[in-house]
Amino acid sequence: MLTHRQIAVATRLGMLTRERDVAAACQEALSALGEAIPADAVTLVGVDPTTGGHLQFAGIGYPAAVSNRLAEEFARTPWHRKILNRDLPESISDEAGQSFRQGWFYAEHVRPAGYRDAMTGALRHQGRYVGLVNLSTGRADVFGTDCRRLLAAVMPALAVLADRLAWAGDTDDRAVGPCASLIAGDQVVDMPGRTRPPMLDDVTFRQLVHELARWPGRRLSLLWPVGRDWLRVNLRHQHLAGSRPAILVDARPVDLPYTLSPRELEVVTRAAMGQTNPAIAHDLFLSPRTVHTHIEHILRKTGANSRAEVAAMAIRDDLMRFTAGMTPGPWLRSFAKPDMTRP
Repeated sequence: MLTHRQIAVATRLGMLTRERDVAAACQEALSALGEAIPADAVTLVGVDPTTGGHLQFAGIGYPAAVSNRLAEEFARTPWHRKILNRDLPESISDEAGQSFRQGWFYAEHVRPAGYRDAMTGALRHQGRYVGLVNLSTGRADVFGTDCRRLLAAVMPALAVLADRLAWAGDTDDRAVGPCASLIAGDQVVDMPGRTRPPMLDDVTFRQLVHELARWPGRRLSLLWPVGRDWLRVNLRHQHLAGSRPAILVDARPVDLPYTLSPRELEVVTRAAMGQTNPAIAHDLFLSPRTVHTHIEHILRKTGANSRAEVAAMAIRDDLMRFTAGMTPGPWLRSFAKPDMTRP
């Protein structure tokens, strides 16, 4: 039967899944776990969604060499493959046949560190394997059935903490919408429960994303056409602990603001970049008179009093689009903003 202390620890672990400081939450979760289960060392290892490799997200008590091996090499052992098929965590003292004690990982890393018992559970969140939790002790035959059941009871909360994608994007003032993905280098990382934004296969869009990746601490919001529809696309740097840098792409359907036409939006964008009417006419293959007419329509629709006010409004309200032929660097200098949601 669970003690009051163990119940309190399990409750605390559940509450930690709501914390915004993921690194601190992971570390506190392991401290709480150590209070409920008699372990000398504990580690939380997660799967890097950008590479598929294992990374330690938090650890207590393990020598650095053992921590690194648990993250980097443990997934290559038969023991890891075994625990993937178990709902109840495995302990090496309870294992029939004692195959783990006879294996290379125990001989090279666990036994030299002085550990005589260890317990490992595979973490799953939303049907996906997201990492593992491992506890070790220098005493023999500690992790029996009761300890294994207690660990199994709190593993769903640990899985949330270990799942990097579960924490991607959401901030205190904005949650990621149903159409979102991560871009890490040339790789698209799909997010569970969300559809992939349709513009990710657009070479022009990817060119802009790759340039933004070189601008740490900056975010971007712009309008993007998909067929006859428009999307509001928000881009910002996503920092997943231990993973490669990534850009979060969050796209949502939207009507063009102020009933602007697509051509008027192009004119607004170039005006906000500081281009003159003749320069806009040259780039868009229009006559200067046509550009002047577009400016007049834009002033009427937005209620702005001047071309300068339109430019300021475009920057303030993110009324812009990026098109083929534009140079990403100067474009971002005009429109990328500091990302105040990130440390």
